[in-house]
Amino acid sequence: MADNKIKREASTRETQERKKSWTPPETLPSPDITDDDYAYRWIRVSSRGTVDATNVSSKLREGWEPVKAVDHPEITMVATENDRFADNIVMGGLMLCKAPKEMADQRNAHYRNQAESQMESVDNNLMRENDPRMPLFNERNSKVVFGNGN
Repeated sequence: MADNKIKREASTRETQERKKSWTPPETLPSPDITDDDYAYRWIRVSSRGTVDATNVSSKLREGWEPVKAVDHPEITMVATENDRFADNIVMGGLMLCKAPKEMADQRNAHYRNQAESQMESVDNNLMRENDPRMPLFNERNSKVVFGNGN
């Protein structure tokens, strides 16, 4: 009787793995996060060659602090664009910053609440214009419908 089984050595994961396709590199690399206590974000320091000091100072007052280049050597930098941030990671007019995770979550919750209150205000304004003879529809629900394959 013939043995037509594939040998275990020939059916390893490496031989069955697909070839990796080329993908373009990231525009802004992500730092290797070893500490879950911090949230990372890219902050604009310049736009079209003009320094944006207002944006940088407001983000620093919010609690974001610049990340030093020595803390993340995996992010390679070609050149420093601004002498003011020479020790930090700056790419394409954006500087990598970090903040405590709790502070970032509180900030996100603040802006989420602000957006929800604005949407509620828009809904109230819209429903004020409602007429029972011709009601307005205010549906913000979405659903996914799958086809039947025809």
